[in-house]
Amino acid sequence: MRAVGIILAGGNNYRMRELSNKRAIAAMPVAGSFRSIDFALSSMTNSSIQKVAVLTQYNARSLNEHLSSSKWWDFGRKQGGLFVFTPTVTNENSFWYRGTADAIGQNLDFLKKCHEPYVIIASGDGVYKLDFNKVLEYHIEKKADITVVCKDIDPSEDVTRFGVVKMNEDCRIVEFEEKPMVSSSRTVSTGIYVIRRRQLIELIERSMQEDRYDFVKDILIRYKNLKRIYGYKMNDYWSSISTVESYYKTNMDFLKKDVRDYFFRQYPDVYSKVSDLPPAKYNPGSEVKNSLVSSGSIVNGYVENSILFKKVFVGENCVIKNSIILNDVYLGDNTHIENCIVESRDTIRANSYHIGEDGIKIVIEKNERYVL
Repeated sequence: MRAVGIILAGGNNYRMRELSNKRAIAAMPVAGSFRSIDFALSSMTNSSIQKVAVLTQYNARSLNEHLSSSKWWDFGRKQGGLFVFTPTVTNENSFWYRGTADAIGQNLDFLKKCHEPYVIIASGDGVYKLDFNKVLEYHIEKKADITVVCKDIDPSEDVTRFGVVKMNEDCRIVEFEEKPMVSSSRTVSTGIYVIRRRQLIELIERSMQEDRYDFVKDILIRYKNLKRIYGYKMNDYWSSISTVESYYKTNMDFLKKDVRDYFFRQYPDVYSKVSDLPPAKYNPGSEVKNSLVSSGSIVNGYVENSILFKKVFVGENCVIKNSIILNDVYLGDNTHIENCIVESRDTIRANSYHIGEDGIKIVIEKNERYVL
């Protein structure tokens, strides 16, 4: 494909509360066996993008470990590859990334050395499948300077956490508001953009000279009347896991058959780093209903409408309902968990009772068996 990929995976979000205390949002576990960034990486490799750069910063250790080998997404090639860039102290610069435009700006050498004419920019917190070839064809057909992939969201969704766009009949973006308090439009930016490589370099260099560091505010919104910025409507499943509520809802969506079939049984596939773990084990007396149970888990109790990630142990007489149990959690006997997210590597003592009565409760026990 005639494009190079950039995945912005360095940010943090207070709306994720304690879940982002020890990992980047792009490294959040999703659907039992995946990480959030896997969906962007898989869409890029399935679109024949051979060269991808991931820009990491905040709590990047587990994310960098996940990306330690490019073979899982078929980027281990002579041409192209998977590149992971973290902030670096140089003679000219000693700053951390001060925004999305600054993150690209501090790695402009990568773009200048590329030969692909186009750049596809994506965020690391989206759950979706997308053929970037179709977006690029649309971009070229419209003779656009920048194409923004958009999605019509449900009226029940919180619009204040998205960039909201309005388009004319030709799909050209005429209004772009970043995280508005009130908006009449339900069309939001998915954080996926297509732009010509040379133009991106020019815009980033100009923004850096003017001490402007945010890609959306300082490029998209600032230039919306000067550049031809078009919207590409996405009709398939898309979700951003940037809040606890959206993270919980996205995982619970995978308990629906149509969502599971879309991601796991329909071409193209979603890829992730593979752990060599035994299949889940269900001991006598256990009962599981409408749940995802990942490899390496052992279930002795009752599980309903829940997602158990890798290496979860469920003790005798446990009850787990409408909950997400992250990797490597030990649940002691007679534990009751309902409407909760249990943080990874926790040991929940026997006879514990946790229930989320006013929203989703995050359960964190300060007794990790080993450090992350």
